[in-house]
Amino acid sequence: MKKLAALVAIGAASALTLSACSSGGSSADGGDVTLQYWMWDDQQAPLYQACAAAFTEENPNITVEITQTGWAQYWQNLNTQITAGTAPDIFVNQISYYKEFVDNQQLLDLSEYVDASDIDFADYTPDLADRWAEGDARYGLPKDWDTVGLLYNVAAAEEAGFTPEDMAALTWNPTDGGTFGEFVAATSVDSAGRDGRDPAFDSSDVVRYGYYPEWADGAIGQNGWGVFAHANGFTFGDGTSAPDYADASLVETATWLQSLIEDGYAPSFDSTSTLGTQAVMENENAASTIQGSWMASSYLGEAAPTEFAFAAVPTGPAGRFASTNGLADSVWAGTSHPDEAYQFVEYLASAECQDSVGEAGLIFPALSSATQVALEAREALGYDSTAFVSVADAGDTFLVPVIERSAEVNTAVQDAMQSIAQGTDAQTALDTAAATVESYYE
Repeated sequence: MKKLAALVAIGAASALTLSACSSGGSSADGGDVTLQYWMWDDQQAPLYQACAAAFTEENPNITVEITQTGWAQYWQNLNTQITAGTAPDIFVNQISYYKEFVDNQQLLDLSEYVDASDIDFADYTPDLADRWAEGDARYGLPKDWDTVGLLYNVAAAEEAGFTPEDMAALTWNPTDGGTFGEFVAATSVDSAGRDGRDPAFDSSDVVRYGYYPEWADGAIGQNGWGVFAHANGFTFGDGTSAPDYADASLVETATWLQSLIEDGYAPSFDSTSTLGTQAVMENENAASTIQGSWMASSYLGEAAPTEFAFAAVPTGPAGRFASTNGLADSVWAGTSHPDEAYQFVEYLASAECQDSVGEAGLIFPALSSATQVALEAREALGYDSTAFVSVADAGDTFLVPVIERSAEVNTAVQDAMQSIAQGTDAQTALDTAAATVESYYE
């Protein structure tokens, strides 16, 4: 592991391959093989470049070329290359897209390889491994896990009279917003310095909003509405039928989020669609937002321009529910080198690679031992992970679901939520979305 950790510096300095073609080389005669590996996270790319370098050092006949592209372009490129028959041998997979890949037979079944290995899924964070299995088949090995918390501006909270203990115990409901609603009002400030609790607060001239919502959140609401909707009793169902997006619990949640815009406690949709969350928070144009554990290094530490902290997401009428997800590394069914591709995927799931990735403190690797490495690294960097660990340990989470025809469902629900942000009646918008999604399951 020490050797691999030393290679991080090499990986960080290495140029990532920008090729979008499938693997080259041949192993039929024992010759050299080049594997293509795709991912979307630019911060993690150097860490996995180091894993690739260490893997090649141990397996000199196999070279791994990494391509990193941004989230939206990543999935567009991947689908295009799969259709063209030139997909990467290995790629980082997300559960929302997983079902379509399986249904279209685009993923290699890894079960025989796994059965012949010494992998023990009990060593990984619970529930991660099972998500990538369908019957006796397995289509990915666990890579990492995440959850979300309430990111807030520490000075704004203190000025409004909210202590860290208050922030850790926030409550929410769709009627009056609970103590979280009080926090949002208290930290919303107009140009005259009046906060949202002042009857003279000017909602048309706000310089800092109490909450910054995420409206581009697909069918899941992983970084925003899903947290509140689940706290109000919403669920995605049993996975065999369409989620009921017209359920009263979600309608009430969406109506409350809409009211924040109307009251001047959250920016208009036009503002949120043109500005990035991190820039808004760092410019102190908003006092709080929902952010993932994978973003902690972007907001915490000495280099941050503003002092931020994470609190557990607010507790609602049905309890506290932070979204949680885990990624996997999958092998394309059309790879010319399935044995070598699996060999690298197994290495990515190993303690050697995951412990090294954990040492950077950016994410929580899937292996429980590597998560502990990451927590120790974060503590050394001064990052408080209590908000994430507390909800995970307490089981106060909901799993990002596997959804049929995810691309179409994401579009239908996101369009509805964005129309609500622009003033459409929540019941009307979500009735339309629910009917559309239901048609996809017929």
